[in-house]
This record gives sequence, C-alpha cells and structure tokens, in this order.
Amino acid sequence: MSETASTPNATPGRPTPGTPPPSEATPAFDPLRLCIYTTVALIAWLAGPFAVVGFAALGLAGYWKAHQAGLTRTKCYLRDVRLVLLYLTSIAGVAAFVAARTIFGWFN
Repeated sequence: MSETASTPNATPGRPTPGTPPPSEATPAFDPLRLCIYTTVALIAWLAGPFAVVGFAALGLAGYWKAHQAGLTRTKCYLRDVRLVLLYLTSIAGVAAFVAARTIFGWFN
C-alpha cells in the first residue's frame, strides 16, 4: 500500500501548511487610510476651523515630542521634522485666527 501525502485545500486568505509566508517586500495597499482620511475630512467639514486647530495641535504635539526624542527625518512629504513643526504651527495659527473670527461673528 502506498502512502500519499494529502495536501489541504487552499482557502483564500489563509496560509496553506508547508508554504512559505507571503513576502514582506510587497505589502498590499491598505484602504483603511482612505476611510481615515474621509472621516478626518468629514470632521473638519462639520467642525470647520475648530477641527483644523485641534488636528494641527495634535500633530504639533506628536511631532514636538518625537523631535525632543531625537527624530530628525520623517516620512511626511516635508521630510525634515523642523519643517513639519513650522507647517503645523502655521496651520494652527491661521485656523485659530479663523476660529476666533467665527466666534466673534456669532456675537455681531
């Protein structure tokens, strides 16, 4: 009697025993980012300049803390952390000005 090796049926999304794991060199596109960007845009649209101030302050705090810990280069388009800090500070300042104008507009 001959022994035959039985191989389990392949199921999409599950690794088959005995096969090498998928390569880490070519990660799949993550559509979760698009959902996150849409949610952030929705919040910014609904809350206006107040949301922009909040997100800019959150980013500024995160990059400031990372800069203090020694980060000098980032994956952000601007690459240099100091440029990112300047960018976020500028955006927060303009958004705070627009938010203040909005608040004062409510009372006039």
